[in-house]
Amino acid sequence: MSGPHGILLVDKAPDRTSHDVVARVRWLLGTKKVGHAGTLDPMATGVLVLGVGQGTRLLTYLVGLDKTYTATIRLGRATTTDDCEGEEIGEVVPAAHLTESQVEAALVPMRGEIQQVPSTVSAIKVDGKRAYARARAGEDVELAARGVRISRFEVLGRREEGPHLDLDVVVSCSSGTYVRALARDLGAALGVGGHLTALRRTAVGPFGVDEGLHVPARGEGDDVELPLRGLGTTAAAVLPTITVDESGASDLAVGRPLPGAEGTSEQLVAALDAAGALCAVVRAEKGRWKPLLVVPLDARS
Repeated sequence: MSGPHGILLVDKAPDRTSHDVVARVRWLLGTKKVGHAGTLDPMATGVLVLGVGQGTRLLTYLVGLDKTYTATIRLGRATTTDDCEGEEIGEVVPAAHLTESQVEAALVPMRGEIQQVPSTVSAIKVDGKRAYARARAGEDVELAARGVRISRFEVLGRREEGPHLDLDVVVSCSSGTYVRALARDLGAALGVGGHLTALRRTAVGPFGVDEGLHVPARGEGDDVELPLRGLGTTAAAVLPTITVDESGASDLAVGRPLPGAEGTSEQLVAALDAAGALCAVVRAEKGRWKPLLVVPLDARS
């Protein structure tokens, strides 16, 4: 199977869409088979996980990983998009007087397992059409609340900007959480309105932004090297592993279950060969390892 295969960790630059980055990587690597494990807004920076070749199939097991962000929330005004790219709503409500204890009191119920209404301009589909497309067409969009988990939501610093109060925060959360919505809801809880002015994704599961590579935009250079993470290394970072011998690797290559599992379990496991290359993602079923994703021999890494 020709072409590159693996996972690419990108540190996305601001003012570029995730689609822009995917398109650029396709061109730089000379392959159309590039996908992502969750987009970032154009204003946002940070970790963007891309799959290349057979790596696109592994994205299924990465898209649901927890995320960590640093962000700046401006209190004192709401916007139509819950971030600085939207139109301001109403008048400025002075927020610089808010104390640390008042802010902390508003943060407490926003931690843990909560129900969150996504931002109106999210990519969630409503009757087959993206919410943001309906909103931009002037439709009234009402999205249902859904459960998310906020394991950390803390203020790292604060600055008074005229009547506004800017909060630098860190958020660790489950996949599907909208940090813009957290900014909106914090402002609403404090009675002053709020929106996001900066957002940086610092981690996706175990993959940190320090591992991310800069992908130059068109015209910034075409000679950049984009080394890919191996599928085995990546899978082992997010799944428990088993090692299979040469015979087992050959059986998995044709989708044949392997003996040796105990009972039946929903737990997914990465089956690696002796060199650490990913052979398959498997699950225990009736005492055998049943392959759910099989990596062809010539694409293993």
